Amino acid sequence: MSRKISRSLINGRIGVGTGGQGLKVEWDGTNDGELHWKDVSESSLEAVTWSITRGVWGGGDTGSVTNVMSYITIATTSNATDFGDLLAVMQLIEGTAGTTRGLFAGGHDGSNSNVIQYITIATTSNATDFGNLTVARNNACAVASETRAAFGGGATNNTIDYVTIDTTSNATDFGDLTAGRRNHTGCSNNTRGLFAGGLSQNIIDYITIATTSNAIDFGNLTVARRYLASCTDATRAVFAGGKSSDTVDVNIIEYVTIDTTSNATDFGDLAVVKRSNSGLSDATRGVFSGGYRVETTARNNVMEYITIQTTSNTTDFGDLTAATLNHGGLSGG
Repeated sequence: MSRKISRSLINGRIGVGTGGQGLKVEWDGTNDGELHWKDVSESSLEAVTWSITRGVWGGGDTGSVTNVMSYITIATTSNATDFGDLLAVMQLIEGTAGTTRGLFAGGHDGSNSNVIQYITIATTSNATDFGNLTVARNNACAVASETRAAFGGGATNNTIDYVTIDTTSNATDFGDLTAGRRNHTGCSNNTRGLFAGGLSQNIIDYITIATTSNAIDFGNLTVARRYLASCTDATRAVFAGGKSSDTVDVNIIEYVTIDTTSNATDFGDLAVVKRSNSGLSDATRGVFSGGYRVETTARNNVMEYITIQTTSNTTDFGDLTAATLNHGGLSGG
């Protein structure tokens, strides 16, 4: 998943034309060589932060592959509630979101899927067709700004492709990951997207979401692992759980500062050792759900949360509508 925070717009303008004209900018080449709002008293401008309130989980394996979506209000601990259905049963699917629209992409339903589908996050409903990825794949991961979503890797490829979230279309080539991989995780703020882990890898690499390019090395996880989950706020990315070898799952949580390339640092622990869980977040809280518990050889229905800016172990949030693994998560307003 992904989740970026702190997008904003401007209101409170005065002295701006007539007839419903919007804000305009002009270049001040005489004084400071910067862009300024035209015909506006800048002291009257007010920053407005969009609200991220709802998290949506989709698809996964509940004993059989499912098309169910469920949702939570991230700020309020509770059990999940039915949201609607995906276009088809799908596991190993990836979710991400813009300001109001959420996307689920790829996955596996007996074969790899190239389908992108969307929901309006504030309105419970079934998913609608959006377009197609450039490559059919499962176990990809996604990052997003408020306007653009990018999907990286999956199967064994290194492909990154992207869409404009508010415009239904097929995906377009963005660039390549530093290495082809699957079973990794993606997360983002409004500017930078991170791809972490994967099959036998501790790699973290990043892209600038607004600029098509190949990914760049960011640093390393403390433990190489796959099937991990992630969440973000505006400044920090958090990675949780996963499988570090063929026989060892972990409950590790670690973090990085998104705008500063570095290796990951210990954050705390999940309540139990598990892999194939999913994460999402708002501006404050990250929630991890489901997964597979190796010690009980069972799927998990538990949701647990952290305060992203406070290193700690997780706290119980509530339960999914069913014990699930290999599901996707996204969040928005």
